[in-house]
Amino acid sequence: MADLAWGIAATGGIARTVGAVIAAEPGMRVAAVGSRDRGRAAQLAATLGAESAYGSYAELCADPAVDVVYVATPHAQHLEVAEAAIAAGKAVLCEKPLAASLADAERMVKLARQAGVFLMEAMWMRFNPLIRGLLTEERFGALRTVQASFGFVLPYQEEHRLWNPVLGGGVLLDLGIYPFGLAQLLLGEPAETHLTGSLAPSGVDAEVGALLTYEGGARALLDTSLISPLANTATVVGTGLRADIAAPFWAPQRITLSGPGFETEEHVLDPRPERLRGRDPRGARGPGGGQDGERDHAAGREPGDDAHAGGGQGQAGCSLSASRLARALVAASSWPEPTAIR
Repeated sequence: MADLAWGIAATGGIARTVGAVIAAEPGMRVAAVGSRDRGRAAQLAATLGAESAYGSYAELCADPAVDVVYVATPHAQHLEVAEAAIAAGKAVLCEKPLAASLADAERMVKLARQAGVFLMEAMWMRFNPLIRGLLTEERFGALRTVQASFGFVLPYQEEHRLWNPVLGGGVLLDLGIYPFGLAQLLLGEPAETHLTGSLAPSGVDAEVGALLTYEGGARALLDTSLISPLANTATVVGTGLRADIAAPFWAPQRITLSGPGFETEEHVLDPRPERLRGRDPRGARGPGGGQDGERDHAAGREPGDDAHAGGGQGQAGCSLSASRLARALVAASSWPEPTAIR
């Protein structure tokens, strides 16, 4: 079977990180890189061993050698690149958030369905073995509460992508997607949503606190901020069990379960390279992953028009693939055996 050929749309930090993971994964290769700056595309193509470099995303998507397009542009450009890729019949893995608005997301889904091509949001948290284990842990009983926070201090600069409304700025799309995503993953769609917070001088959301309520009384208490250093942890509570997810909860390496008698059970990701094939064996704090990786990308340390906040599939995240994407993404994703019981 021929290697799955990827096209990388953008050249910022997360594009380099994910591109390196793809290039190192058996059965996959990076065939081309596209950017609005062909020079930058050529540099990244050389690094990743890609044969082609393009000075536009349209050229990248039109390349017949490309099977899958990974979209790592700023939020506001996701729809443009995804549309071009779908029109060319390519599978699409799009960085989170899938789109900058509900209308854009619905259009992307509609186009992908009409074309019969694969479209997926690169939300690595959903494929973390510890997070996946929460979904199948029967001892929880009925889930009652999800609490999660993600925040750090990002000095205000109006031109920065996260503070600029034209570029899809605001805390909800970048950081808030994780606590909200965890609540949706575990509890589904809320019956009611109550929000509070504050806006930056540019008008984007600087901090948000949320109470989501569900049929039957379950609730989610969520907090996200660009102006406060939050705990970046999460707690999931059921009628029979509580799970405390250590920071960074969106890429955890440790979860502690507590039973009704206060007995505890700890689950830790196995850091051995053979268990983390395609991942950085140092864990979730490599580039593009973990709290430090998120802070680096969000702070704009990868300058230029293709710079993107981290948090999709990163070096510490799972391996990637397209129709083989599902197989690769769930590799090593079983609920780890407890390593300590107290």
